[in-house]
Amino acid sequence: MDSSLSSPELQRFLAQEKEKAMVNEMVAKLTSECWDKCITSTPGSKFSSSESSCLANCAQRYLDMTAIIMKRFQSMQ
Repeated sequence: MDSSLSSPELQRFLAQEKEKAMVNEMVAKLTSECWDKCITSTPGSKFSSSESSCLANCAQRYLDMTAIIMKRFQSMQ
């Protein structure tokens, strides 16, 4: 195996890229799930107050649940 492929710098870079991909995937899923749940009609130039509130609550619940799941996985290792 090429020693440059196992260098610490490369391993850190790969870990960072994997984290970026996971964050991007989470944001896309959050956006899709919350949009489908909270935006029930054709949106205008602004969200209604109920849509804004729903989106904020949905995103917060999603992030809270993700944090709980991550802690659970970390405790299993």
